[in-house]
Amino acid sequence: MPAAETDAPLPAPPPLSEHWALFLDVDGCLLEFEDDPDLVRVPPSLSTQLALIAQRLDGALALVSGRGIAGIDRLFAPARFPAGGLHGVELRGAALPQAEPAAAVEPAAWAAVVADARAWLAAHPRARVEDKGRALALHWRAEPEAEPRVRAFAALALARLPGYRLQPGDCVLELRPDGADKGAAIAAFLAQPPFAGRRPVFAGDDLTDEHGFALVNRRDGISIVVGNRQPTLATHRLADPAAVRRWLQEAA
Repeated sequence: MPAAETDAPLPAPPPLSEHWALFLDVDGCLLEFEDDPDLVRVPPSLSTQLALIAQRLDGALALVSGRGIAGIDRLFAPARFPAGGLHGVELRGAALPQAEPAAAVEPAAWAAVVADARAWLAAHPRARVEDKGRALALHWRAEPEAEPRVRAFAALALARLPGYRLQPGDCVLELRPDGADKGAAIAAFLAQPPFAGRRPVFAGDDLTDEHGFALVNRRDGISIVVGNRQPTLATHRLADPAAVRRWLQEAA
């Protein structure tokens, strides 16, 4: 049966199996958070470890992130992995077509929303407006006092973006196209080689990852929450990104 949401203690995940399809979130899972996502850096050995694991899994490893695929590639360059970007709005993988956005907004209208967000939050210089091209993330991790103003702007902006939804996260609200989430992205990969027929395993840290946990649990997979967030649908837990990297290093 699929796991129910729980706040009970969770075990660490088992060692990697060559029969898995492995899906990994990036920020807060593989990598520590930074107040500015552009300041996040990948440890030199991590890309190599991921490439070795992907080889063991015959290519069945994908990064599934709130970042766009271009941003994922910049982080892990020169390595390029199958990826689900913008919470599944973008997809790139073996035999998997590039997905089109679920909603299209005129460039001028989008630019106006982004400009208004920056003006609205000008009184909170440590709050961050992150324009992802097809999604807009409003961060208040560095300035918790900005949260009410962020939420007020997001509600107003949503009315200007038909076909969009609000996605809450850890100290962030994101305006993004409706109809896609990390669970749907993982399901799309699992329908295609080299992922098809393997046991799905997904590690993530944020509320946005719960869609992925739910999908993986339904497929008799292994879901891993990173950090102490609870309740969660995850069946296993790792303490932090450093613990995730140690777990991966043992498998590389």
